[in-house]
Amino acid sequence: MARQASENCEEIFSILSDYLNLELPANICQAVEKHLAECPPCIEFLESLRKTVELCRSYRGALTEPVASDAREQLMQAYRAMLAARKSNRPQGIGEEP
Repeated sequence: MARQASENCEEIFSILSDYLNLELPANICQAVEKHLAECPPCIEFLESLRKTVELCRSYRGALTEPVASDAREQLMQAYRAMLAARKSNRPQGIGEEP
């Protein structure tokens, strides 16, 4: 069961940007909304993505140089650490080993 939820979440994550930009067909939007109604981690991710998009739009043009490669790597490490922490906090699925 946990594996199925994880696969559904990954699928939802992959289309959330399109969902926020209203670029999905109505039936897909309804499926996303149904999943979000039952999945607090996906709601959290959606809100984080929404805030990130808002910040990027508000700072559009403010950055005169691209992000330095070391800063980009630090951001990726922090992102991976956050995903690993979320994964370790998930309840164990039936049949999964500790």
